Amino acid sequence: MSLYPSLEDMTVGKMAQAQVQQPQIPMALSAPPVVASGGLYPSLEDEYMGLELTQYRAQIAPQATAVVPAAGTALATRSNSGAVTGVANVGVRRAEIKQGVREVVLCKDQKGKCGLSVFAASKGVFVSFVAKGSPAAIGGLRFGDQILAINGEVVAGYSSEKASKCITKAPAEKITLAVRDRPYERTITVQKDSSNHVGFTFNNGEIKNIVKDSSAARNGVLTDHYLCEVNGQNVIGLKDKEIGEVFSESPRTVTITIMPKFIYDHMMKNMGSSLKKQMDHSIPDV
Repeated sequence: MSLYPSLEDMTVGKMAQAQVQQPQIPMALSAPPVVASGGLYPSLEDEYMGLELTQYRAQIAPQATAVVPAAGTALATRSNSGAVTGVANVGVRRAEIKQGVREVVLCKDQKGKCGLSVFAASKGVFVSFVAKGSPAAIGGLRFGDQILAINGEVVAGYSSEKASKCITKAPAEKITLAVRDRPYERTITVQKDSSNHVGFTFNNGEIKNIVKDSSAARNGVLTDHYLCEVNGQNVIGLKDKEIGEVFSESPRTVTITIMPKFIYDHMMKNMGSSLKKQMDHSIPDV
């Protein structure tokens, strides 16, 4: 079982596989040519889901791979045939929410700060603010990351204030954090249509409407969610016009990171609009 970046990638990939695997039936020399029709998938000569498929045909066939799991097991693998998204898409890589725990080492600036605010919820401690150009931003922390430990001290069950004091009291030259990537967020990869739209509207960063038959609808974008990132770039605190410009400048494939509204509202309820504007909006390295 393969995993694809988007529904468009899966559909085009399956169309290619079906045509590559189509059995060749031997014909007698005297038999007239036979043209197959009515197949399970449309031809790659066609337009499908608003995409001109011909340009993707050459990208798919050479990349076909097979993984055979042991009997009675199902093995999920990432497909390397992102026919629409492309192989190793930068936006997908920047937005990736990795599984597991990573270590982040920070120091404090000349003012004794590391540019980080935290919020406690569900017995966990989460990053609610990363200042532009701060040690926290340079260290790769993002809004929504869960902090598991501060200098070896497990912070599960700590209040926001208690966790903040741990950071404040930590030595300026080294603060070691154990971090889990953004557990309340998820990424969705969508494709722009011919009018450069992905198929949803938003107001103050909140997704309000989904366009029928759009890439957003096909790939499971939901209302009552907030945009947190576009191609891995934090957009919290940006005006809708500025977010729109990020979408406009994005390539055809766009990966968005979203968070349910009730969680977002809970995390942001004590943050003023002026502080949001000071958040880090840099494009992460890959």
